[in-house]
Amino acid sequence: MANTLWQVIAAYVFALAGGWISTSLHLAHKQLCALISFAAGTLLGVTLFAIGPESLGGAPWWAVMLALIAGYLVFLLISKRVHHVCPACAASHFDADAARHFSEIATALIVALAIHSTTDGLALGIQQEPLGAEATTWSLFSALCIHKVPEGLALGSLLIGAGFKRSAALGWVAAVEATTLAGGVIGYFFLSNISTFWLGLIMAYVGGGFVYLATHAVIGEMLKHGKKLVLTRVALGVALIAALNVGLRLI
Repeated sequence: MANTLWQVIAAYVFALAGGWISTSLHLAHKQLCALISFAAGTLLGVTLFAIGPESLGGAPWWAVMLALIAGYLVFLLISKRVHHVCPACAASHFDADAARHFSEIATALIVALAIHSTTDGLALGIQQEPLGAEATTWSLFSALCIHKVPEGLALGSLLIGAGFKRSAALGWVAAVEATTLAGGVIGYFFLSNISTFWLGLIMAYVGGGFVYLATHAVIGEMLKHGKKLVLTRVALGVALIAALNVGLRLI
């Protein structure tokens, strides 16, 4: 329990760190793009090298594929019908006009991001053996922490652009990202003791959401900044998670 608890709290702290940086410093979008692309690569990597294999160990391939597709489609529908589920993954879509009209989209943004952050916490909270093998646990934790920094950065920047004072913007980042903690509590206390079959499907569902976030971020950033910067950082993110998984499994 202690290990799960500190991982969920750490992911939350990384999001707060991103929010603090964006409300204190001015970052060029190219810098944010590099971090977003790297984080997208880690999400793809953890789905390919950790979530996928572990899910297939507890459920048949067709059930895992259906859960993966469901996770992707849910985030797609939320983004299309409510709001972008991740301000970092959709950073290229948040222009000055969106910031000026933030009051019109605030509720939808908060609801969408809350659902996304709850899913992040859920992924950390439900880890258990054999599904929560050490390599899977650490690669998932690493990917989420890396992802949380640009997520907090983007949300904080949007709030500052909308005219919020620094303290208010950071407070909103802290409040919205607190759903990560709620997801961790739900996952640990209510879902961690279910069968490996359902745990595998839940993790595959989470992986589908990760794939959506990563592909959405990569496509959006390539349209803004070109392929070389984005694809290089994505490849580094995937390579990091792959190396982490291989290294921990060899130990």
